[in-house]
Amino acid sequence: MIYREIGKTGCQASIIGLGCEHLDGKPYEQVKETIDAALEQGINILDVFMPGREIRENIAKALGSRRNQVMIQGHIGSVDIRRQYDISRDLTVVKQYFEDLLRIFGYIDFGMMFFIDSESDYKGVFETGFADYVQQLREKGDIRHIGFSSHNPEMAMRVIETGIPEMLLFSINLAFDLYPAETYTLDQLDKGLDATAFRGLDPKRSALYKYCEQKGVGITVMKTLGAGKLISLEHTPFSKPMRVAQCIHYALTRPAVASVLLGCKTGAEVLDVVRYLDMSDAERDYTPVLGTLRNDFRGNCVYCSHCQPCPVEIDIATVNKYLDIARLDEANIPPSIRSHYAGLANSGRDCIGCGNCESRCPFGVHIIDNMAAAAKLFG
Repeated sequence: MIYREIGKTGCQASIIGLGCEHLDGKPYEQVKETIDAALEQGINILDVFMPGREIRENIAKALGSRRNQVMIQGHIGSVDIRRQYDISRDLTVVKQYFEDLLRIFGYIDFGMMFFIDSESDYKGVFETGFADYVQQLREKGDIRHIGFSSHNPEMAMRVIETGIPEMLLFSINLAFDLYPAETYTLDQLDKGLDATAFRGLDPKRSALYKYCEQKGVGITVMKTLGAGKLISLEHTPFSKPMRVAQCIHYALTRPAVASVLLGCKTGAEVLDVVRYLDMSDAERDYTPVLGTLRNDFRGNCVYCSHCQPCPVEIDIATVNKYLDIARLDEANIPPSIRSHYAGLANSGRDCIGCGNCESRCPFGVHIIDNMAAAAKLFG
C-alpha cells in the first residue's frame, strides 16, 4: 500500500480507502470479511457516513481491538429519522446521532460536517451553533480533525475560506470535472451523464483542487466511479466504459488528493480494487478517454505523465502541478509548496530543453516554458 498525508493533519492515509455505505444492511459476516480484507491490504481509512446504528456497530465489532489501526471519517449531521439517510442541522438531533457514533467507536478521527452543497446548507452550519459544536468536539478530543463533505466546488471553496476545515470529502471523477461548475453533478447521476454538456476540465473545479493544495486542506474522494456509471457499458458518457484503475488514477492525480474511498461490499471487491497498486502506467492511463472528446484540453497539463521519461529524470507532472498551485498567488506561495518543490531530486532548473516531453504530450503543453517558469518562480 502507498500512503499520503491528508493536508496538514499529519495523518497518513492509504491512497485507496473504504467507503462503507454498501455494507449497510449486509449481514455481520459479510461486513467482517470486507473489513478484514481491507486491513490485510493496508487500507487504513474508512468512511462511515451511514446514520443507522446496526451498520455502525457491525463495523466496530469487525474492527474489534484493531480500532487504532484505522482512521474513521464520521459525519456530523447525518441522520435517519425516517429510516432513510437524511440531513439535519437541529443540534439536538445532530448530537444524538453523533454522540451515538462516539459511543460506538470511542473517538472519530475526522469529524465531517455533512453535505454542504447549497446556500441553505452553508447557513445551517455557519449561521447556527452547528460549527461551534463541531469545534467544541475537537477541543474535547472527541474528534481529532475537522472536515466536511460537498459536491459543489463553489460552495466547497467558500467553506474552506472560513479557515475551519482541515480536509474535504469531495466527489471527483473525470465526468464530473468536465461539467461546468454550475451543474449540480448529483442530479446528473439520476438523469444520466450527458457528454454533450461537457466543456473541458472545469476551471472552477480545477481551481478548488489547487486551492486545497495551497491551503494544506487534504481531499478524500467519493463518487470515484460515478456511482458505477463510468465503468458501465450502458451508462458511460464516453465512447466506452472507463476501467476502475483509470478512475482511481484520475482522482489520485488531482492536487491535494490523499485517498479515494471505494464502496466495496465484499472481500473480493477489496482485492480487486487494490490491484491498482500493481498495474502498469498503461493500464492506469486515462488520457485515451480524453482523446475521444473535442480538444478543450490543449495547452493544459492534466498530470497524466505521458511526457515521461525525462532524460534528466524530472518528474514533469509534479513540477507542473506545483507551478499551477504557485500561480494562484505568485506573491504568496505557501511554504509547504516551496518545500515540496525544493525536495524534488530534479526540478525545472535541470531541464535541458530537449523537447522529448513535448513530442509525447497529448495536449500540446509548453513543457519547456513551464520548466523555465518553475525555475524562475521557485528560485
